[in-house]
Amino acid sequence: MDVINELTWRDAINQVTDADGLKETIENEQIGAYVGIDPTGDSMHIGHLIPFMILKRLQLAGVRPVIVIGGATGSIGDPSGKKQERKLLDQNAVDQNVQKITGQMERLFGKDGFTVTNNKNWLGSMTLLDFLRDYGKLFPINVMLAKDVVASRLEAGISFTEFTYQILQSIDFHHLWQNEHVRLQIGGSDQWGNITGGIDLIHRLEGSDAKAYGLTVPLLLKADGTKFGKTEGGAIWLDPEKTTPFDFYQFWLNTADNDVEKMLKYFTFLSQETIAELMDQMQVDAAKRAAQTRLAQEVTAFVHGEKAVPVAELMTSILFGNGDVSQLSLDEVAALAGNVKTFAQDGHTVGILDLVVAAGLETSKTAARRAVKDGAIRINGVQIKDDTAEIDPQSKFEGQYVIVKRGKKKWAVGVLK
Repeated sequence: MDVINELTWRDAINQVTDADGLKETIENEQIGAYVGIDPTGDSMHIGHLIPFMILKRLQLAGVRPVIVIGGATGSIGDPSGKKQERKLLDQNAVDQNVQKITGQMERLFGKDGFTVTNNKNWLGSMTLLDFLRDYGKLFPINVMLAKDVVASRLEAGISFTEFTYQILQSIDFHHLWQNEHVRLQIGGSDQWGNITGGIDLIHRLEGSDAKAYGLTVPLLLKADGTKFGKTEGGAIWLDPEKTTPFDFYQFWLNTADNDVEKMLKYFTFLSQETIAELMDQMQVDAAKRAAQTRLAQEVTAFVHGEKAVPVAELMTSILFGNGDVSQLSLDEVAALAGNVKTFAQDGHTVGILDLVVAAGLETSKTAARRAVKDGAIRINGVQIKDDTAEIDPQSKFEGQYVIVKRGKKKWAVGVLK
């Protein structure tokens, strides 16, 4: 597999140092490649996925992935892409974030054949004198000032702390070059200066012929020019407690026709032939949204596992189609409850009108009565047209839930006390 040509076809390369040398090294040596992420939050979002998709493709081509979680650099703050100083986290928060992001990495890359490490392991024990003597003298100030990430901040101001970040990232690359046989660093387009700084450091310490390469991915924009991953509801997180697998699936399913080919190339491992077939199908019948459906299936399976896909599809069928909730398992009802309005309900028999109002689907008994008589109310999938009906909330789903639906799209799940 010619992974460089594959990445080029997928429009996944922004800049690369010595593409021919990198290609030859990948073909002839068992090397490592790394992506770093600072634990400034307790979860990655889909924007973070972009360089890690490249790393996963390299893993499939025989390159060993090395993931550096910045337990040390995360407590400093990377100025890249920021117009002002980052708010520094306390060490306890950083350590908790490291643990959560490590778990996400293991879900993406498996537990075998790759390395997750923390740069606190080597940077944390370095003294200030070590830093200045062994590394500081190798970084000319004029070169550091010329880096885009620094130059863009000079007018607004940049602290010495963030100014030295590029040195710390360079030390990471050299450490991994020595200890993990890492020869390639991958990052976003705003990381080019930091990556090339690491290559320069390796050449100074290991010789000008030392093999070290850098690759950046382009800033991913949608067809309308807006930044990928930004939604009205906020970020789309990889943590299922922040963004449910259903909402994650829906995000990809709602991809615009003009963007879906780009997203299939970036975020799936489908072949060129399969993607071409999907695009042909879209030309024939765009309303079927076959390309978007396959995109949602592939990315959801990659991030949340194969079992998350049928559940997300079931939730889609229920919430936007004519799915029969009466046949849901207890786990599936719990998944539904994570995606619709919930309310507390005791286990005693309750009048249908009181239940509809308690569910928040109508504001008064009068309105509830009208909805019931119109046939708009279903309890646990069964239509109720008798406004005097008494409902036993414990009659289904092991007495733990009661599902109330009004019309086609209004749902609520009562969680029994």
